Amino acid sequence: MSKLMELYDKRNTLVQSTRAFLDAKHAISDTLSADDELAYNKMEVDISALSKEIEREGRLSSIENDLKKPTSQPILGQPTSGQSVQKSGRASDEYKADMLTALRTNFRQVSNVLTEGTDANGGYLVPAEYDKRLIDGLTEENILRKLGTTIKTSGEHKINLAGTKPAAAWIDEGGTLSFGDATFAQIVLDAHKLHVAVKVTEELLYDSVFNLENYIIDQFTKALGNAEEDAFLNGNGTGKPLGLFAATGGGQIGVTTAGTTAITSDELLNLVYALKRPYRKNAAFITNDGTLATVRKLKDGSGNYLWQPSYQAGEPDRLLGYPIHTSAYVPTIAAGATPLAFGDYSYYNIGDRGSRSFAELKELFAGNGMVGFVAKERVDGKLVLSEAIQILKMKTA
Repeated sequence: MSKLMELYDKRNTLVQSTRAFLDAKHAISDTLSADDELAYNKMEVDISALSKEIEREGRLSSIENDLKKPTSQPILGQPTSGQSVQKSGRASDEYKADMLTALRTNFRQVSNVLTEGTDANGGYLVPAEYDKRLIDGLTEENILRKLGTTIKTSGEHKINLAGTKPAAAWIDEGGTLSFGDATFAQIVLDAHKLHVAVKVTEELLYDSVFNLENYIIDQFTKALGNAEEDAFLNGNGTGKPLGLFAATGGGQIGVTTAGTTAITSDELLNLVYALKRPYRKNAAFITNDGTLATVRKLKDGSGNYLWQPSYQAGEPDRLLGYPIHTSAYVPTIAAGATPLAFGDYSYYNIGDRGSRSFAELKELFAGNGMVGFVAKERVDGKLVLSEAIQILKMKTA
């Protein structure tokens, strides 16, 4: 049995024992004693820890599976004259090798091959393979890169929206036809600049054993992914993307709770049905771990838990039968806060403008034996249809 399946089995066993514990205690009393509350909280912490371990093991398994893939492509077409197809530009092996040489020599050895990758601000465009790996990393770190729609843009990208739709009307024989005016609107995806810088010691830079390539990509990936996810959820659209939870331009408020710090099972059901039926077939919840800990304790009218753990590797846990995803950047439960979203996130559009680029921070850290590098990207994000996302809002105190 794989390590991942063992973790799933352990968590499922712990969930069942936790449910049995609660059911046994509730058969005696509607409330838990102080000791029972401590015991339950310990079980919940163990379940959460196993859930995070499952996520980590799942990502590691995905990386291992990628490493097991063949490194060459089979010949599927007709044999050629023996000449291999040479990649050019940033996709070439020569460009990638020269980029690593430039990084390791503090950009003192820069070949002519890199000049075709120079950007407008004096940096060097990331080799084609590196650029793809950065995108893959962002997908792992950022839930909205998985759930939303990503678009490559070269300028202002205009998305057309149908404002009104034609409606049929009954008329008498020979009666006058009525016409409706079709109206359209547009949403513009612009490009906001996001950058991240890292420092590397000269000893590591010049040490050929140290995997400089993986280190820099890993650091850039984590920082860019976290900043993007925060903006995709909470951004106000000024100098950054417009987030799902934005008061203007974000999702619609589908349900307002009766309490300032409590969520009921009926309110979650109301949130599901506040979303129009066509959107529900691809819908999911997004919340944070704190809110998930609260809703996991809720039951329906028959005494069944609303939260359902995943029993299959790679599948998310479910709430009321719908997938549930967590992010540390979703607002926490508080008076007037919006701690939960439900909807079809494919209507959140992410616009990537151009390629990411590397540049050296010249002389900035020369006095302390460090070398700096900066990565830049231009990206925007907007929800193109607000009715596709319903938000649960806590009562204002």
